[in-house]
Amino acid sequence: MRTACAALLLSLALPALAAEPPAYGPELEGFDYPHPVKRFAFDSQGEKLQMAYMDVQPSTPNGHTLVLLHGKNFCGATWEGSIQALTQAGYRVVVPDQVGFCKSSKPQRYQFSFQQLAANTHALLASLKLEKVTLMGHSMGGMLASRYALQYPQQVEQLVLVNPIGLEDWKAKGVPWRSIDAWYQRELKTSSEAIRNYQKSTYYAGQWRPEFDKWVEMQAGMYRGKGREAVAWDSALTYDMIYTQPVVHEFDKLQMPVLLLIGQTDNTAPGKDAAPEALRGQLGNYTVLGQQAAERIPDARLVTFADLGHSPQIQAPEVFHKALLEGLKAR
Repeated sequence: MRTACAALLLSLALPALAAEPPAYGPELEGFDYPHPVKRFAFDSQGEKLQMAYMDVQPSTPNGHTLVLLHGKNFCGATWEGSIQALTQAGYRVVVPDQVGFCKSSKPQRYQFSFQQLAANTHALLASLKLEKVTLMGHSMGGMLASRYALQYPQQVEQLVLVNPIGLEDWKAKGVPWRSIDAWYQRELKTSSEAIRNYQKSTYYAGQWRPEFDKWVEMQAGMYRGKGREAVAWDSALTYDMIYTQPVVHEFDKLQMPVLLLIGQTDNTAPGKDAAPEALRGQLGNYTVLGQQAAERIPDARLVTFADLGHSPQIQAPEVFHKALLEGLKAR
């Protein structure tokens, strides 16, 4: 009887003992990265800023460096599996958090542009004395990597685009403009549930696994903690950057080999929810967009993953990294 009562009391106490969801600071304070985080301090637009980054050395170097650029709803930490696979293959790997994101500064009066973020990244690489690198960009990082390659073509030996957004011009297709103030109010409502539901339907086509929750809470935690307003404001500014600064029309100017790694169940298109209903189904069709990008880029190689979505490097790391390493060696 005593044992049964004790078990009952314990079961009643469990909800109260359940861990509270994490609340991180505006620079993702409290969330651990897989490797030591360094800081690059620099001045930009009259502000003193810092870019957080990881610089991971291989045990047996092959003489090549990859720079990994995160997406909008991602951080440098989400590249942890790729960092491991690449360093084991001999690559030095540099992984920055862009200004406005994750562990980097959150300036509130900053003119965000892909050109500016590329210049910031270029300054970081110059400080590390890196003159020639391979760039790999995922999601929004694909737009940034493309802009960087156009801005600094002599520094990029190869470009890798992993389900990049911006393979279509949403403004030209008829997606309505949304003001920064409207984006800001929307971002203030960010929650774990909203992020998870969005990623389930958009990124993974309903194929969800518990380990993905780590990245959901990483993002949501910045909106729970002190400084959430600064996080939401910079997120709104960068949504406007994505909408107003397409790069797809310049793909024919890319001078280096480009490896496209495309999960085909992806249907990501920022602002899709604001589009007319008849248009929504036409947006984010990566089966078509990947092929179109490969046709526009002079020296492109397209590798597709039929059953994978927006983040193939997270969803099926062994399959993805096998294709990535083969693509890198092919050049």
